[in-house]
Amino acid sequence: MFPGRAPVLILSQNTKRESGRKVQLENINAGKQIADVIRTCLGPQAMLKMLMDPMGGIVMTNDGNAILREITVQHPAAKSMIEIARTQDEEVGDGTTSVIVLAGEMLAAAEQFLEQQMHPTVIIRQYRQALEDMIKLLEGPLSVPVDKNDKTALANVVKSCIGTKFISKWADLAVNIALDAVSTVMLTENGRTEVDIKRYAKVEKIPGGSIEDSKILNGVMLNKDVTHPKMRRYIEVITSDFNLDGKLE
Repeated sequence: MFPGRAPVLILSQNTKRESGRKVQLENINAGKQIADVIRTCLGPQAMLKMLMDPMGGIVMTNDGNAILREITVQHPAAKSMIEIARTQDEEVGDGTTSVIVLAGEMLAAAEQFLEQQMHPTVIIRQYRQALEDMIKLLEGPLSVPVDKNDKTALANVVKSCIGTKFISKWADLAVNIALDAVSTVMLTENGRTEVDIKRYAKVEKIPGGSIEDSKILNGVMLNKDVTHPKMRRYIEVITSDFNLDGKLE
């Protein structure tokens, strides 16, 4: 339009732009590769993954979110898959492996429609329609109401979440600890119930002992080392309630 003028660079010189069917297939393959990494961590026969950090430490786990946190990826679609697992862990706290495997299968199912020259917006529209249908079924005939005061029913729900974890051997102990911890930090104000486990509940690991020694501590725990032989080993704190006049009740 303006001869003689130098071109204006909007993007950096190292930016590489790709489009078309090639990029669509690359996005699908990236999502499928992330799903294949943790596919074997799903189910009752899940296998553990051995992770090694840069310092040489080794961690063995079958938690999908923990594995994906240690993976370094460059592809944008693969990063989106990892963000899905992180969001699932923050919002729900369970099902990170399942959501990644499901997303990978949905991408794989869409590949055949792209080969049929179907537009991506048409595929996405049908996925959204399927999502609405699933929500209606889950909120309707497939949902089972659970009374939060029924500890047995709540225990069955929690037990289904740890059935594929290493701690499933001590399922009853873990379920009771989880339910007691949630009931301890649960707040009810103005008819609204709030359970903020990220702020008010914390898991402390102390070397020694066994898993059966784990228990709920209703209070604040301070991990203090003994720095002097005359330090007290046991301190009992007695709390008292005062009324508005400052008198001890």
